Parts: sequence; C-alpha cells; structure tokens
Amino acid sequence: MNSIELKSRAKINLSIDVLGKREDGYHLVEMIMQTIDLYDIIKIKELESKEVIVKSNSSDIPLNENNIVYKAAELIRSNYNIKKGIEIFIEKNIPVAAGMAGGSSNAAAVLVGLNKLWGLNLSENQLQELGFKLGADVPFCIAGKAALAKGVGEELTYIKGLPKDISILICKPELFVSTKDVYEGLDLNNIKYRPNNEYLISCLENNDVESLAKNMVNVLETVTSKMHEEIKEIEKVMNESNALGAMMSGSGPTVFGLYNKKEDALRGKEELLKKYKQVYVVNSSEEGVEINGQLN
Repeated sequence: MNSIELKSRAKINLSIDVLGKREDGYHLVEMIMQTIDLYDIIKIKELESKEVIVKSNSSDIPLNENNIVYKAAELIRSNYNIKKGIEIFIEKNIPVAAGMAGGSSNAAAVLVGLNKLWGLNLSENQLQELGFKLGADVPFCIAGKAALAKGVGEELTYIKGLPKDISILICKPELFVSTKDVYEGLDLNNIKYRPNNEYLISCLENNDVESLAKNMVNVLETVTSKMHEEIKEIEKVMNESNALGAMMSGSGPTVFGLYNKKEDALRGKEELLKKYKQVYVVNSSEEGVEINGQLN
C-alpha cells in the first residue's frame, strides 16, 4: 500500500470553561467536544525522495514545515526511524482558524494514515500520546465522538454525544481571531457564567438537547464577542430561525446553532449566506479520523 486517503473531521465545543493557568502558560480547561460530519480529505502517498511535501487546494494554510501535518509526518518519521518521503494533499472543507480544530484534525489524520501505511501497529492510545506532542486537540481528533476534556484538553472522558437527528448550522465569518489574544483577554477571576458540565452531560444522556442548548456556555465568547460584534449577530439570526440554542465554538469566530428541524437550519443557512460565505448544515459524528471508509 503506497497511498492512503482519510477523512479528517471538525469539532464543535458544547461548553468551554477555563479553570486556571499553568506555569508554562497553558490554560487548564474543562470542556465538552463533539465531532461533526464536516471533514477535510487527506491524501498521503509515498515518494521516491526522502522529503515531506505538503500540497492543498486552500491558499489559507502554510505548505511548509509550519503546517502541523508536516510536523506530524516528521514526528512519526523521527520516532520510528523511517527514511521514506511522503506527499500530503489537504483538500480543505473545514474553515481555517475557526475554533473547529481543523489543523489538529489534519495532523490526527496524518498520524493515523502513516501508522497504517507503514504498518507501525500503534494503538489508538499510542497515537493519542504522540498527537498530544503536536497539540492538545489532536488526541480528541484521532478518535472523535463526544468527550469531556480536562487538563489542557488532553484528558478525555468519552460521553454520549448529540443525537444524529439534530441539525447543526455552522457559520464562520471572515474574521481572524488569535486564540492567544482571546485567552490573554480572559479575566480568570471575573468569569460570571460558567458551564455546568455535569448537567450538560446528563442532558446528552437523556437526549434532552433543548435543555443542553439553553445551558451551553463558552467562557471565551465574552472576550471574542467584544472584539467582533458579528458573533452576536450570527447567533441572533440562528435564534430567529428556531435554533434551540447558538454559541461560539473554541476561541471563535465560528458560531453554531442546534436545531430539531433540518428545514429551520436550512432557513437559517439561507439567511446567513446573504452575508457570509462559509455556512454549513451538518450532523454530529461518532467518528474521528476515517480511513478509506473504514475506521482506524
């Protein structure tokens, strides 16, 4: 097998709480993440040469050693002393710099893909440990599903996710949000509303999406929405089209709404497309990285 193709899925946050800051600058979080069925396609093929080449249909990502997929490939090559070269093609569908773990998901796909391509037989746990060296979201992106994440995001407890029949409307405004600036703008001693993650998990277990949607909290939204009014404007459009609830994902600027009825989500999409280009209606997914239609 000299080439492999994978799906690399995005995530949304159903909650984010920030509990403190470590001495190394990383923030301690407690958040609920959910994989969704919006994905990039990652194609990996072996090369005669020994280099790592990154290509993409998107001009919004670096195609050199600054891309996390390049780092993922080098991590596997150096750890397992592999001299083969590869070309990685990223077909981008997940919005870039959006708070949806697009880059982390791509890195996860490269780890899973090279594990298969080179017959390394690493377990999911071993891949997740490797992934954590690349970024806190990578371990989650490998397995997908829904999880409560603690620590800096790497301590995962898998939970029941959103029901399949819930429609998720996604809108990414044409804004750039610096995750670093958002975290630095958060006053840890002055957070008024925090998510009750235990309650949200019980809502998921009971398929009570209405209560979940009304009680979702992302503490970072207070910072990002002050910088960018569009976040509240998008939420307003979603709520007016009968969303059960709408919230920002990650550090932004992507906003998502949860809907009982797909036609309501499609109505919201139509409205948002008048002003924004990157608008999608998707469902939740029980999968993370998928190999050629098979799970890793």
